[in-house]
Amino acid sequence: MPIYLYFGEDEYSMMQAVNALRESVLDPTWASFNYDKILPATDAVQIGLNQAMTPPFGSGSRLVWLVDTNITQHCSQSLLEDLERTLPQIPEATVLLFTTSHKPDQRLKSTKLILKVAQVQDFSPIPPWKTDLLEKQVKEMAHQIGVKLTTAGVTFLAEALGSDRRQLHNELTKLQLYGNQNTVLDLEAIASLVGSQTQSSLKLATTIRSGDTVKALELVADLIAHNEHPLRIVATLVGQFRTWLWVKLMIEAGEKDEKAIAQAAEINNPKRVYFLRQEVKSLSLDKLEQTLPLLLELEVNIKQGKEEISTLQTKVIELCQLFF
Repeated sequence: MPIYLYFGEDEYSMMQAVNALRESVLDPTWASFNYDKILPATDAVQIGLNQAMTPPFGSGSRLVWLVDTNITQHCSQSLLEDLERTLPQIPEATVLLFTTSHKPDQRLKSTKLILKVAQVQDFSPIPPWKTDLLEKQVKEMAHQIGVKLTTAGVTFLAEALGSDRRQLHNELTKLQLYGNQNTVLDLEAIASLVGSQTQSSLKLATTIRSGDTVKALELVADLIAHNEHPLRIVATLVGQFRTWLWVKLMIEAGEKDEKAIAQAAEINNPKRVYFLRQEVKSLSLDKLEQTLPLLLELEVNIKQGKEEISTLQTKVIELCQLFF
């Protein structure tokens, strides 16, 4: 009775996992009979449960995929009873897959039930401020594709492409065609091919920190043009300014131990503290403290339905003026 729950906003990685599961479960000869992809609808879960109870035809197993389901966000009492009755009875030859872009609400009884019986995979994008994880992702995918990169090249790709695994795969494939298995691509070669078409929200934070209003607004326009959601931009800015604030606070308090500073600022790699020290050296603690209320106000305004782009631009101007 294999049951899977895939959730998260990284659609590219999730689809790779779905395709891998489908290939492992289905016999290609009988796939058209044993594969059910059920799109969101009022009765989608009931249809999926009914299909899951149907034994597969021929050889191989049956795969029932409930696409973008809301079962871990909302569930009626009658549907919960159907789940409780059906899930333990699903045949061993059937694989039931739930996918959703939303994080499961663990307060719901339906979520608790599914988490108890399902294999769960989280496909949430890596936050832009977790640079060590982004660089690890670049290294792993480069190894899979067969591209050798310098350390500077890895850092550049992590900063330029962030958590966009689809774009990272495309760019690494392009780099693989450019070089060969024995070529180690340096920063100059990578930058000439990849360019800076995907602007990072972290670059926006750095530009705000320098008080460059014109450049900051250009970065906002680039991020929006590349379909970066304003709330995700805000989340990155909050994370980065919060890190700078904690580092500055610890330095002002006389703390010299990099591990202690890293722990307080929730920085995974203590070696990064050295660079953060340099970044906040010329910054005023008072000005850093003023950034978070402004960013909170920006987040609230966007969530309350104010026009996203103009609201973001206005607050970015205010933030830049703090550091001008």
